[in-house]
Amino acid sequence: MLEEIGSYDAKTKLPEILRRVEAGESFTITNRGKPIADVVPSRATSRQKCKTAISNIKKAKKYEVSDSELKDMMESGRK
Repeated sequence: MLEEIGSYDAKTKLPEILRRVEAGESFTITNRGKPIADVVPSRATSRQKCKTAISNIKKAKKYEVSDSELKDMMESGRK
């Protein structure tokens, strides 16, 4: 269930609400107890995150690690 927020609180706390929505939360804005609007994270943000992740994976696949580099990385991780 979406967290309900009165329209006055939504107006006065909009920056905080937007930060929370960006973090994945969703809200229903009410006016005198009556649900008026739902504020939910944008699907465009999810698509952009997917595109960025795919791009990073493609970049990582192009980089090859030599055996000596791999051994150095493994050794440094054990400290």
